[in-house]
Amino acid sequence: MKLQTAAAANIIIPRALASQQIRPLIASRRCYATNTSANDSNATQRRRAVTPFNDDGRVPWTELSGGEKTSRAVQQTFNFGMVLVGMALTGGIGYLLYSEVFSPDSKVAYYNRAVDRIRKDPRCLELLGESKSITAFGEETNNKWRRARPIASTLRKDSQGNEHMMIHFNLEGSKGRGMANMHLIKRVGAEDFEYRYFYLDVVGHQRIYLENSEATGRDGSGKKTIFGIRFS
Repeated sequence: MKLQTAAAANIIIPRALASQQIRPLIASRRCYATNTSANDSNATQRRRAVTPFNDDGRVPWTELSGGEKTSRAVQQTFNFGMVLVGMALTGGIGYLLYSEVFSPDSKVAYYNRAVDRIRKDPRCLELLGESKSITAFGEETNNKWRRARPIASTLRKDSQGNEHMMIHFNLEGSKGRGMANMHLIKRVGAEDFEYRYFYLDVVGHQRIYLENSEATGRDGSGKKTIFGIRFS
């Protein structure tokens, strides 16, 4: 009997010890879980509030508050608007460059063609000098660089809807200098401008006409005119 009691006591004692060891382990796990949740809560509290000015997109959408979601939406809307404004400006600049410089109907295109015609016309070369020595430039300014001088031009519409383009510029060669004037007209429904006149004036010499629709009895539309009256 004593042996059985001792054996039973030996069995009960290890179980009691085991229960005493398990309880501190469970308590430590609960304490760790409590500390972890407290750390997460502190980290959330320490996070800087998201505003339209400091949002860098690092904070996930699900972690944002209602006000922070509104701030992010405002920032993204603003960024999208800036992209649209940039695209509109780029398109406007591209259209301006094409219409003013690269278009066949631009004043720059007609100016370049006019200079080439003067450099090839024997009458102009006789007064200005060799073709290679002739330079063309715009209005006289205080700027010493001739290339920086603007080309004087006017574009307007008359009461009938016809477009009128007038250009004048200066030329200088080895023999002398002069001024060229052009008047072009694009009638309603027409695709291209036509010359009304294009001439070169050199001081002390007779005016040289490279185009003159009035002298040929035509008004630029292909119809004959007498005293301003148009005939088919």
